[in-house]
Amino acid sequence: MTALTLQNAIARTEAGRARAAELAVAMNIAIVDAGGHLLHFSRMDDAELGTVDIAIKKARTAALFRRPSAAIGEDSQPGGPLYNIESTNGGLVSFGGGLPITDEGGRTIGAVGVSGGTVPQDVTVAEACLT
Repeated sequence: MTALTLQNAIARTEAGRARAAELAVAMNIAIVDAGGHLLHFSRMDDAELGTVDIAIKKARTAALFRRPSAAIGEDSQPGGPLYNIESTNGGLVSFGGGLPITDEGGRTIGAVGVSGGTVPQDVTVAEACLT
């Protein structure tokens, strides 16, 4: 796959929803393209409304920097090489739940962002979206 399609994004979102249901947590799941633009979004029933933007920003962060949103968090601590990066690019999120989606060659073609549970739950659901 050289590009992320809507059909593929929907399938990834469904995989994430299934994992979230197993965890009994209502989640918001965003899939963005390589440029960080929203391709598909799913809000589960009873998912916290405040986490809609967070899911999208986690995905955008992972796509734009081609690495997990948690890695940005590590580098954005005071004195770190990316300190205060969260205030750029229209808002980024620097904690877990955003993961890049790569093609067979390892090139980032998009990203997933998940929010609504604890950070470990968000990461678990995001990982399910990668399969």
